[in-house]
Amino acid sequence: MGVWAIFKRELASYFLTPLAYIFIVIFLMLTATFTFFVGSFFEAGQASLQGFFGFHPWLYLVLTPAVAMRLWAEERKSGTLELLLTLPVSIGSAVAGKFLAAWAFTTIALALTFPLWITVNYLGDPDNGVILASYIGSALLAGAYLALGSALSALTRNQIIAFVLTAAVGVLFVSAGSSLVLSFFTGWAPAPMLEALRSFSFLAHFQDITRGVIDLRDVIFYLSAILAFLWATALLVDLKKGR
Repeated sequence: MGVWAIFKRELASYFLTPLAYIFIVIFLMLTATFTFFVGSFFEAGQASLQGFFGFHPWLYLVLTPAVAMRLWAEERKSGTLELLLTLPVSIGSAVAGKFLAAWAFTTIALALTFPLWITVNYLGDPDNGVILASYIGSALLAGAYLALGSALSALTRNQIIAFVLTAAVGVLFVSAGSSLVLSFFTGWAPAPMLEALRSFSFLAHFQDITRGVIDLRDVIFYLSAILAFLWATALLVDLKKGR
């Protein structure tokens, strides 16, 4: 039993409960609402999904913790973690399989927004390369949030605490690259510090990708963040097993 077996079991489990469908419906409703009403899609008069993707870092602050909170907190609370670890599967494989299932589930929800892409092509002549890059950036962003949530879910048996912790720490990783935070430090903090602050921001790397250029540095940042958080998850699961 390896990563693939865990992945299939976990992904199938999402669709066995109404919560998965409720999550997808809420995700689609929120993205449509923010795009067409809050983002002033029609008033802008441009065939573009910039408004749609601009809200993703903030939407994921709420939606991805809702997916990640059950990854390990639920296993520990129900006592099934010990059963899982008695199976012929390493902790690393279990962590990777559960994370990939959560990432695939979130990516499915993201892919279901394709009617928006069709709509802007019907209304005008958008830059589809920029839109494709933005979808890839959004998937990487969601993966980073989920890996963070996986590590924090391994800290506790309580899913609500895992949700709050993930949202709170996620705010730090997003706001680090916001203009509000950077302008606060500009003028008295040295330039290398500002650059370092921005380099750790989920938001800054996502905004770079949504300009239409997938820079290898942005991809490496997200993949490094995912691997680091999954490594922390494996350590925490191993440390807390049996407790």
